[in-house]
Amino acid sequence: MPGRNTTQASAGELLELVRSGRATTRGALQQVTGLSRATVGQRLDRLFRAGWLREGAGGPVDSPLGGRPAITLEFDDEHAVVLAADLDTRHARAAVLTLTGEILAEHGGTLVVEDGPEPVLGELGRWLAELLQKCGHDADEVCGIGLAVPGPVDTDTGRVVQPPIMPGWDGYDIRSRLARSFTDHTGAAPVPVLVDNDANLMAYGEQRTGHPDCSAFVLVKVSTGIGAGVVVDGSVYRGIDGGAGDIGHIRVPEGADALCRCGSYGCLAAVASGGAVARRLAEAGVPAASGSDVRELLAAGHPEAVGLAREAGRRVGDVLATVVTLLNPGVLMIAGDLAGTPFLTGVRELLYQRALPRSTARLDIVTSRLGERAGLVGAGALVVEHLYAPERVEERLRALGV
Repeated sequence: MPGRNTTQASAGELLELVRSGRATTRGALQQVTGLSRATVGQRLDRLFRAGWLREGAGGPVDSPLGGRPAITLEFDDEHAVVLAADLDTRHARAAVLTLTGEILAEHGGTLVVEDGPEPVLGELGRWLAELLQKCGHDADEVCGIGLAVPGPVDTDTGRVVQPPIMPGWDGYDIRSRLARSFTDHTGAAPVPVLVDNDANLMAYGEQRTGHPDCSAFVLVKVSTGIGAGVVVDGSVYRGIDGGAGDIGHIRVPEGADALCRCGSYGCLAAVASGGAVARRLAEAGVPAASGSDVRELLAAGHPEAVGLAREAGRRVGDVLATVVTLLNPGVLMIAGDLAGTPFLTGVRELLYQRALPRSTARLDIVTSRLGERAGLVGAGALVVEHLYAPERVEERLRALGV
């Protein structure tokens, strides 16, 4: 394979080649980058001194003449941990993860997003500190925190933008507050905090772990609201300011008289979300106040809940026929409180009926594999990919003095 002839390849680019598996020996790095043996050695030395790289077992012999096996290089995923949290409307989860996405400790509990960012983020900081103690890691081992929230996010600032179901959060500086809460509860120095929409991070986590070869992946989360995450060629597609995937606010004819939490009438979320199904059940005398209540009723096989979930699935499937026609994904994943057989059946009925056969010929419609952990895994991966991107590796190495 010809080299890239990029004599300026940085230490960060070498680390990326090793992490991706494209070049895992010194010889392979020389061949791919065009760097000399001495230059490769110097740049790898910086990564070794930072503790980000380690030597693995001997690989295959590179030369047809034989000789000693080449020593393989590996990303050292034990030199740090990442923290992640997934915030829903009335519930949250938090976890400590390895740099390769293994969950070391996790906690779930009640947190009401309507209470506002100050108390909610303060409590999340306490949870994260307790989880670190639980799994025996020090706060100074944390390289960053990822947070999934149920609203549109401007990823440049980490602030939510006009979130329909997060009153009091619009434009709030989430990054600074969560970093401060982490410091208050651990005494450690502030760490980078990254924030993204929950459906985006669920899609990112599910695509990376279960469908890495799918170049166009769509996840639809149906819980209190409805949102979609889109991963194209391994990257989350967010639109110009984080608003991509907000399909819950597409207008549908059946909802003309239904008032949505965004203040408009006729939104898909107003007639087909977990919250909408819960309202209809409550009107029929069935105790249900949220999507999580509907999930419990579905698990118990409650006939009215099953019927309403299937009807909601049909309404969502009608909208998804347009989404599938536009994006031509290989995988459409249904997640959230309503992600079960009745809802999925309804989605399939209308989607296959309304979409062109060509759009669905190679489409897999599936449910979540990671379940409630999807957002946590995606949030952790977001932090790792951000901090170990080649350009950021250089910044961090300089900060470490190596």
